Amino acid sequence: MTGFLLKRAALLGLASAALWLGGCSSTNKAETPNATAERLYKEAKEDADAGSYDRAVKLLERVEGLAAGTLLAQQAQLEMAYLQWRSGEREEALTAIDRFIKLNPSSPAFDYALYLRGVINFNDNLGLLGTLVGQDLSERDQRASRDAFQAFKRLVDQFPNSLYTPDARQRMDYIANTLAQYEVHVARYYLRRGAYVAAANRAQQMVSEFAQSPSTEEALAIMIESYERLQLTDLRDGAERVLKLNFPNSRYLAGNTATARADGQAWWRRLKFW
Repeated sequence: MTGFLLKRAALLGLASAALWLGGCSSTNKAETPNATAERLYKEAKEDADAGSYDRAVKLLERVEGLAAGTLLAQQAQLEMAYLQWRSGEREEALTAIDRFIKLNPSSPAFDYALYLRGVINFNDNLGLLGTLVGQDLSERDQRASRDAFQAFKRLVDQFPNSLYTPDARQRMDYIANTLAQYEVHVARYYLRRGAYVAAANRAQQMVSEFAQSPSTEEALAIMIESYERLQLTDLRDGAERVLKLNFPNSRYLAGNTATARADGQAWWRRLKFW
């Protein structure tokens, strides 16, 4: 994504018209107090295109003040949030987006605001699985991923026909799968350390939240192992029935379970969860 991300036709149309009305002939940067919002917006766009994000943000702050209550001010707020994010100022960008969402519920760019909020949080936690190695899984904070999911879900629910909805749906699927995998990683972490209650609870939580995820198969296996260790046979057998029903060819069901139990070794005890 390059330049200003905002693609909303209504806001861009107004901004373009405003620029023509405000005049665009001067190539000098407007530093005087009498500069119009339209002129400042044009200069902010030029600065952003040139990669001068900090200067562009300062100009957009002035645009927002001068054009308060107009669509141009709304566009300035959104583009300022986008540029703050591009500059690495994630918290400032989220603060700006949250303020926009709170103050402009009827804006024609409200769907974009939700989308941008999701994208900021999505990219903050992108590559989750690639960074898990060598880290204490129980200490990782998945708030950014969950916040991104909620923003995309709100967009999809409120604006099913939005330009941004198809991409938001794809990102939601990705987030759901990565969160599910993360929950299984944590459940496995507890299991191999003998924290069977915590392992079972974490796996159960994953199954409840992300039942359609491919990670559900291993989560059920972890539940079975944990319940067996805790001597909770009814819960163990229930989880095993669910695993057989939904994953009849599961690798966790390999072998003859009746023979394994007759030998005094449950099938899940022969499996490696790490």
